[in-house]
Amino acid sequence: MVEKILTGKTAVVTGSNSGIGLGVAQALAAAGADLVINSFTDTPEDQALAESLARDHGVAVRYIQADMSKPADCRRLIEQAGRCDILVNNAGIQHVAPLEDFPTENWDAIIAINLNSAFHTTAVALPMMRKAGWGRVVNVASAHGLTASPYKSAYVAAKHGVVGLTKVTALETATDPITCNAICPGYVLTPIVEKQIPDQMKTHNMSREDVIAKVMLQRQPSGEFATVEQIGGTAVFLCSDIAAQITGTTISVDGGWTAL
Repeated sequence: MVEKILTGKTAVVTGSNSGIGLGVAQALAAAGADLVINSFTDTPEDQALAESLARDHGVAVRYIQADMSKPADCRRLIEQAGRCDILVNNAGIQHVAPLEDFPTENWDAIIAINLNSAFHTTAVALPMMRKAGWGRVVNVASAHGLTASPYKSAYVAAKHGVVGLTKVTALETATDPITCNAICPGYVLTPIVEKQIPDQMKTHNMSREDVIAKVMLQRQPSGEFATVEQIGGTAVFLCSDIAAQITGTTISVDGGWTAL
């Protein structure tokens, strides 16, 4: 049984109705945190997911719709949450194309959702954390926040920006009981990664199996995808009292990718 080390805390996790965000939300709930989960949709399935998480983990869970490409929605999410002891900035999208062919609208959307949203949510959450006398900001960056790959200009730029924002947030909260760190996953088999596979197959003229082995996991020395459970467990660790002096840094969960 997971120790309920986060009982009494409220966690807001952006982009959390699937993939890494959902995995992190589940891990925080298992550790006792009440949740606010989020996506840009507003469907019965979203509300049902919140109810399921509450039922499974015995915590309070709310679903709040917010389009993380819109600054006002980002700020409203935190305001409507009413309390934010733990903020996990996870929302993200991806597009793959050569730099000279990269659509402007895709660039703008990736920067808005992957980077700008973290600024807006953090700006509203920090006063809440200071008032509560405790806080944790966990930014889900990427191995691409520390290194680069071809055809991912906007994603790499955004994730490098997230790492920089993490450092600044940590410095501005260093004398408070608040920490800010970034998790940098390598390849995790989530919907966002699944969507990249057909593009990579076209770009490299490879089968699905070869793209996974020779393109994606070729840079991940373990030869295995990371799991959402591993990312969630890392987030819980960063929110624990044991990690109170870990701030302004990155933790790679990438099978050795950034060790190369």
